[in-house]
Amino acid sequence: MSGVDPAGDRYVVGVDYGTLSGRALVVRVRDGAELGTAVHEYRNAVISSALPEDGTPLPPDWALQDPQDYRDVLRHAVPAAVAAAGVDPQDVVGIGIDFTACTVLPTLADGTPLCEVPELRQRPHSWVKLWKHHAAQPHADRINALAHERAEPWIGRYGGKISAEWQFAKGLQILEEDPEVYRRAERFIEAADWIVWQLCGVETRNVCTAGYKGIRQDGAYPSVDYLTALHPGFGDFVTKLDGPLRPLAARAGGLTARAAAWTGLPEGVAVAVGNVDAHVTAAAAQAIEPGRLVAIMGTSTCHVVNGSHLAEVAGMCGVVDGGISAGSWGYEAGQSGVGDIFGWFVEQAAPAGVDSHERLTELAAAQPVGAHGLVALDWWNGNRSLLVNHDLSGLIVGLTLATRPADVYRALLEATAYGTRMIIEAFVEAGIAVDDLVVAGGLTSNELLMQIYADVTNRPLGIIGSAQGPALGSAIHAAVAAGAYPSIHEASRVMGRMRAAVYRPDPDRVRAYDALYAEYRALHDHFGRGANDVMLRLRAIRNAAVESAPSQRDAALEVVA
Repeated sequence: MSGVDPAGDRYVVGVDYGTLSGRALVVRVRDGAELGTAVHEYRNAVISSALPEDGTPLPPDWALQDPQDYRDVLRHAVPAAVAAAGVDPQDVVGIGIDFTACTVLPTLADGTPLCEVPELRQRPHSWVKLWKHHAAQPHADRINALAHERAEPWIGRYGGKISAEWQFAKGLQILEEDPEVYRRAERFIEAADWIVWQLCGVETRNVCTAGYKGIRQDGAYPSVDYLTALHPGFGDFVTKLDGPLRPLAARAGGLTARAAAWTGLPEGVAVAVGNVDAHVTAAAAQAIEPGRLVAIMGTSTCHVVNGSHLAEVAGMCGVVDGGISAGSWGYEAGQSGVGDIFGWFVEQAAPAGVDSHERLTELAAAQPVGAHGLVALDWWNGNRSLLVNHDLSGLIVGLTLATRPADVYRALLEATAYGTRMIIEAFVEAGIAVDDLVVAGGLTSNELLMQIYADVTNRPLGIIGSAQGPALGSAIHAAVAAGAYPSIHEASRVMGRMRAAVYRPDPDRVRAYDALYAEYRALHDHFGRGANDVMLRLRAIRNAAVESAPSQRDAALEVVA
């Protein structure tokens, strides 16, 4: 293997930044063996109702984070993982990170987060905006409407809609709601790139987030003319976004003395360019070649697949040259709520005695397909693909007095599978092959759910051979950045893990699900494509009521808690 010292093993560290915690994983370079791991929970988790410390209230649909929590992962999880692996830190040759996206923060020119500037700490817009911050939906709507009005050439690369989760919608929200914070923001940067900056002292931008979340296509961002048409003060936004662009698996720099002290790793260790949790997992799942779709299933699901050619796919999160790996067009789609939906039902709706995933799964697995008489729409956290509208909400049709908790639970499992099938069919209709699926993430342990996905999509479903797919993927990218492999393709073949076709579709269940899926599609189009906008009207009524009486909302939340 090119670059590996035969006299002794070398190791890399992958750090996966999730929604609630960060995980570090130590991996052996020569074979991908996972030797030690550690998790650090974020102290402030998701900030959604009020700022920490001073209690400044937040409006509906906000989701913020504290950048100090990200640094603390480096201080705690990385040394703990190295200790658990029992390896000599001097034998670590690289570190790579991935992040949930689009998670972004405004900073000063030197990378200082604005929320750490004393006079701005009580300003909500100075904090990190987590991926599921959905309060910028009106701004996304305007971005999309103007792009279509002007026939902007990039809009088709994103399925016709820019998401409220992405950089431009969040940046426009800051400008219009807190112009002072916008003015003070000299840089507006993905958390993935910011933490790499913290590690190596060099500001970089990775092609993945620049393309998928920053609307960078064919070497350029949206024009100043377009941005000033959105808002006269928005024309300089690209200057805050733009930075040295690097391909995935490239070396961003070497570990600084400060970061070496945090992590316990040697100064100068190779730091890989940042990446996104879903996209980096393709390498861990041995899914670099076109036609194998990776679904990273957790609180939400992200779907990524490489294609051999460029196509515009309706409702997709984007297509980016080299967005997953060099030499291919990377396609992304997603569902904003999956595990979160199942968790909501267990925590908020299931009665005592069946209020666990294990018990509900056991009861649901005993049912024939269709026996519950239900169809649900999986929009509890809005719709990312294909509709790209985070103001949509959930729906269950067919409830009767005979409906039991396990019926609803199974209908929710099936609804998320129908959403994935919609995404797959959109890819296929656009000429992008999806031959099989590989699932990664925390939901792979639910065998019923995995079989439902195989039956609903009518495709063999493999399982990643690692419980830490993103962290392993980041470690694989670190190995390439350190020069241990010539490319991500070679590194993935050796260090990746995947069990193919663990679940196969059953023809009888496939036919039964085809009938239910037809009902799902009818509901999807009726409520999601403008025939009935009741969900949007109800969201507007809710927001108006909450904003007019925040004290009543807080009191109600205290009663519920």
